[in-house]
Amino acid sequence: MEFTNPRGRDGWPVPSEPDGPPGRAATPHGPAGSLSEHISQNIADIVELQKTETDATSPAQRRLERVSRAMARPAYIVGLLWVAGGWIAFNAIRARLGADPIDPPPFSWLQGALTLVALLTATVVLIAQTRQTRLSEQRAHLDLQINLLTEQKVTKLIHLVEELRRDLPGVRDRDDPHVAVLKEIADAAQVVSALKSSDLATGPSRGERTKK
Repeated sequence: MEFTNPRGRDGWPVPSEPDGPPGRAATPHGPAGSLSEHISQNIADIVELQKTETDATSPAQRRLERVSRAMARPAYIVGLLWVAGGWIAFNAIRARLGADPIDPPPFSWLQGALTLVALLTATVVLIAQTRQTRLSEQRAHLDLQINLLTEQKVTKLIHLVEELRRDLPGVRDRDDPHVAVLKEIADAAQVVSALKSSDLATGPSRGERTKK
């Protein structure tokens, strides 16, 4: 913030107006709300990954997913209720007026149509869920690989810090058993085996299953 030559009543310089539009504070790295370079790069990588997955999807698969998203809305259920109610009311009015109803009770045509709609809905949802499950598994594997790589980097940093501490003459060398444990790389197979043995990865414990 720069100061102009005119002075106020107390003799202090009067601050000039900040550069840029009002209501936006200037920052050392650009306008307020701007993201850092590495965050923008991460977002761009995620967008590129999603674009690649979308381009690899067939047009028929994309159409089915759009239909699946439409079926997941409340308007779809409301529409089915309106159609079923209107069909029942239509046949009831025809019977009351003395005409033969097109679909007399128990409305076998309506039941067949609703059964077909339910079958098609379940098929479309399952097809869409299959692709979403595959993408979720890929992202879970990606998260696992990144977590393992991060754990290896942290372990390497602990080794480097310990070596630096031993080489510095002004730092007292001491034996820390906790650091010695952290310097070891975690074995993913042993962790999974421990989870299975404790029933954390297989659901309720045997005692709870016995009670049920």
